[in-house]
Amino acid sequence: MLSKKLRFAQVDPLLNASKALKDIKQELERLRKKALSKVSAYVIGIFSSMRKPGTNIQILQQNLLQKYRHLVLFLKEHGIEKYNDVCAAYVDKMNKVLSEDFRVYLEALESLKLDIGVSTDVIGYDANVVDLIPRGREQLRNHRFMFSLGERSNILKEIDQPGLVPCISEANSLKYPYEVIFRSLQKLLMDTASSEYIFIKAFFRDESMFYRVFEGPVAVIDENMKLTLANSHDAICLMLMICITKKHQLVMSNRRLPCLDTYLDKALIYLWPRFKTVFDMYIQSLYQCDAKMLWVDGTHPHHIVRCYMEFTASLIQLNAECGDGQLDMSLKRLRLAVDDLLVRFAEKFATQKLKHLFLLNNCDMAISILKEAGEEAKELRRYFEEKLESNLVSFVDELLMEYFGDLIKFVKNHISEDLISYTECPNIADVEPVVKNFAVKWRTALELMHNEVVTCCSNFVSGMAILKAAMAQLLNDYNRLSECVKMIPGGSSLNRNLVSITSISYEIRKYSRTL
Repeated sequence: MLSKKLRFAQVDPLLNASKALKDIKQELERLRKKALSKVSAYVIGIFSSMRKPGTNIQILQQNLLQKYRHLVLFLKEHGIEKYNDVCAAYVDKMNKVLSEDFRVYLEALESLKLDIGVSTDVIGYDANVVDLIPRGREQLRNHRFMFSLGERSNILKEIDQPGLVPCISEANSLKYPYEVIFRSLQKLLMDTASSEYIFIKAFFRDESMFYRVFEGPVAVIDENMKLTLANSHDAICLMLMICITKKHQLVMSNRRLPCLDTYLDKALIYLWPRFKTVFDMYIQSLYQCDAKMLWVDGTHPHHIVRCYMEFTASLIQLNAECGDGQLDMSLKRLRLAVDDLLVRFAEKFATQKLKHLFLLNNCDMAISILKEAGEEAKELRRYFEEKLESNLVSFVDELLMEYFGDLIKFVKNHISEDLISYTECPNIADVEPVVKNFAVKWRTALELMHNEVVTCCSNFVSGMAILKAAMAQLLNDYNRLSECVKMIPGGSSLNRNLVSITSISYEIRKYSRTL
């Protein structure tokens, strides 16, 4: 009996110790949960302050939150549920804060937008889309921004510069092409995303959180981009946006941050199809425009052709900058459309001379514009140079035929280039009226021809080239006539009527000096 009591006495302390240990564990667990709750509540409380107006989130993250990084890591190691609560709270707060920030910034930027390309600016596309051309040359001059790159290319040199500050721009009544607004928006996105990605990776050690945080901001930007693109008919702007996006990809690559890879790829997926749609509208506008309505009774370069050549030069420059060759085929289609319009305009002229003059003036203008595009445009420039040369030769032929027709016809019909053989054997009766007529009128005809070329040519250099070619041809043909007179029977009787080559050359040199 005694031994039994002794055994119970020995067991009882063990039971008490076990119970006490269990109580201690429960208390420790309660204290652990309490501590985890307090830590998570404290951290979440800091997150809540991010929603206060005027809070600089990046400064808050660096100066305050980073001090408590060890608390978050403690939660991750000892209380995964509370850690998940903290992560969810952070994602929720930052998603809302950043979404609102980008929405407000976008609304402010919209007020700064300069409308350049709207559907009515695309020449001749269709009756519902286009009414710009009937309003005339002045309206086109006001809208040439959508055809010419000009200073708009400067945006590509400022790719990583600070974005627009809307309140400052509004105070100065400034407006910007949309590509400037787009760059500012993407600059803010890049800088915000870079800071956020680096912070999340260091603070939570879970970079997947970044993509949940930025679901909202990216959705806000995507919605705005889709709406903007649907209403954009400015091909230069769209191509600049493509270039900006590609350069921003390079910026993020240099930062070695992959956080915006998907967004920037998707931006290009949006931009390229819209650009090609708008570009096709530009092409169709050329084919479908009414050449009769747009024709101007004059041989100087046509304002529509000028716009489209400036457009071509702009795209050539941007294609070299960041087009990756995707525009090569489109540029060929654009050249064919411009050619077609030129031919339709040229057909409206009553004479072949005016037709060739119109074409060579427009080709000359095209060459001048393409020179500004640099080496990238040399292939297309060479095409227009050949076209210019062909029309120049034809124009010179028509010009000489008008002022020295009997001489040109006689030489062409009777005398070979080598001055030895004759296509038709001439006689004194055939050649006499030609020689005498030339002797009477050559100075007057030469002056009239000079004045016409100077007046009708849009470019000094091309005018000089035309005159040189015409006068060289005239001198050559009259020399052939003179040699012919010497060779035919009785030709010496016309010697007193022949004008010396020296006299003609002297007169030609006088006009050359005036050039």
